[in-house]
Amino acid sequence: MKINALVAPHATQPLSSGQIALRSVQAQDVKIEILYCGVCHSDLHMARNEWGVSNYPLVPGHEIVGRVVETGKSVSRFQAGDLVGVGVMVDSCRECHFCQQQEEQYCEAGWTATYNGTDKYTGGSTWGGYAQHVVADQHFVVAIPTNLPLAGVAPLLCAGVTVWSPLRYGNVKAGDRVGVVGLGGLGHMAVKLASALGAEVTLFTTSPQKGEDALRLGAKRVVISRDAAQMAACQASLDMILDCVSAPHDLDPWLATLKTNGKLVLVGIPEQPHPSPNVSPIVNRRLSISGSSIGSIKETQEMLDFCGQHAITADIELIAGEEIETAFARMLRGDVKYRFVIDMQATRW
Repeated sequence: MKINALVAPHATQPLSSGQIALRSVQAQDVKIEILYCGVCHSDLHMARNEWGVSNYPLVPGHEIVGRVVETGKSVSRFQAGDLVGVGVMVDSCRECHFCQQQEEQYCEAGWTATYNGTDKYTGGSTWGGYAQHVVADQHFVVAIPTNLPLAGVAPLLCAGVTVWSPLRYGNVKAGDRVGVVGLGGLGHMAVKLASALGAEVTLFTTSPQKGEDALRLGAKRVVISRDAAQMAACQASLDMILDCVSAPHDLDPWLATLKTNGKLVLVGIPEQPHPSPNVSPIVNRRLSISGSSIGSIKETQEMLDFCGQHAITADIELIAGEEIETAFARMLRGDVKYRFVIDMQATRW
């Protein structure tokens, strides 16, 4: 069936309203009417082919919240009318070690991206959430808590679970001291979730004007990372740092703030590599540097349930679909607090 969508026809052309062919519903599939879709920075990278892997035409969007309108004959987890979400992936091999452990984000065969992936039924590209509908296997669909405002839930499907996964893997608990580097789409969710887990959160930022907002979001301390005295005052004080910055930068200042056995976890992906860190503090204080990729479907559902219990959503600005290029331009300037979300019902197709 044909549906309306916001389509990127080429890397050098803006997104515009068009039509795409949605695949037919298979036995395990859920068809979802999309109500809201978050705007992730990776959507801009992909629309402009900045990673060199985009296939056109392309429909971005992997922070999808909607309502089930149709289910395949073998679907048991959902029924028409349910509020559901779809995140970054819509399939995986289901057979490898990691898939069997319910860690599909590390699928050895490579998971299928919600958009710009290869649909195993059609052989064509998967279509994202900047559209009226999406079809996905029920295994990769999650239930949305009914007590949360839906627009604010959308960014949880990517930004939220991306920081939740390392927090849970690191067993962050009450009394732990967690640093967050950068107060953007990822960083503001890291502050909210870590503080809700009971951690004492320190926000590192280059922008003094973000301090008040960080405290509102749950941080106990704000450190201006360009201020040598402030950085010196928090040496060897943290158990974990979530580095949410996606630009190349020196990692040594963050290593210096970690206690012995501390962990620096990278969730931002820079276009160019970070400078190599100094090995001495890593060896002398048994520090570790690691990365974390999105989150599993199990972790996504766990995170959503936790957010429902603690009334946590993303801080968003709601836009209509025809405002997407303006939103992209503002996102490049850092002019958003802290995530744009497209209201599909307000979009003029």
